[in-house]
Amino acid sequence: MTEWSVTEPTKLAPADPVTRLQVRIVNGTVNVVGTEESSARVEISEIEGPPLIVSQDGSTLTVSYEDLQWKSILKWLDRKEYRRRAVVSVAVPAGVDVEVGVVGAEAVVTGIRGRTEVRGVTGDTTLLGLSGPVRAESVSGNLEAQSVTGALRINTVTGDVTVIEGAGASVKAETVSGDMVIDLDPADLDGPPADIRLASVSGEVAIRLPHPADARVEASTTSGSVANAFEDLRVDGQWGTKSVTGTLGAGRGTLKATTVSGSIALLRRPEADGDTGSTSSPTTSATGKVL
Repeated sequence: MTEWSVTEPTKLAPADPVTRLQVRIVNGTVNVVGTEESSARVEISEIEGPPLIVSQDGSTLTVSYEDLQWKSILKWLDRKEYRRRAVVSVAVPAGVDVEVGVVGAEAVVTGIRGRTEVRGVTGDTTLLGLSGPVRAESVSGNLEAQSVTGALRINTVTGDVTVIEGAGASVKAETVSGDMVIDLDPADLDGPPADIRLASVSGEVAIRLPHPADARVEASTTSGSVANAFEDLRVDGQWGTKSVTGTLGAGRGTLKATTVSGSIALLRRPEADGDTGSTSSPTTSATGKVL
């Protein structure tokens, strides 16, 4: 096992191959980038407080504090005597598995083909161009996933969830009071059918489906409003529980969305370039957000 104790800005280049990356910090920023190189590089450009420990045990590379453990990351409290901040950037081979835990810090993970798991207390998380399975959890930070093609699982308490150009076959997201905006790319006709399952207590849910859409739809809200842009779907209920149900296309995929007091909007994604019509302009959802 090789270990470095970092107390000032530094760059490190571990010599051994890396198949798993673990990063855990308090305040600041974590940037993880997948590359086509065979080696890993670590840059700590800012650091305040206790030292960060960078270690390599076999093929596992870890950047963390001694007192910050993965299992307790969502319950960790920063006591005054432990004031700290760090800006960490790590470049790793794209096929590695990545675990990022942040308390009060922003996390950005890009270009990873292996498994990605992110846990955060506060601070926003951005996931870009990931093709492996993804699991993201946050207490109050917002989560944004763009061009993610792997199976996506998201859980937040108050943080908003935004999925842009979602092309994965599986998206499952749950929030308590956070809003959800889900923009789905046209499905691969030869790929597996999409399985989209969304649930919120008081958050609003807006889903923009590709054209043509191909799914069985079940969406409902107990006390919120509904908006539906598809003639083939049926809207039921005037007071109390409202639902939108039906089949789009051949119904290969599944879309289920529920919220207790939030509104639900089912929107039509703009058609591909070359088609005509007003759908090419931005659309405002029932949540007031432009898609």
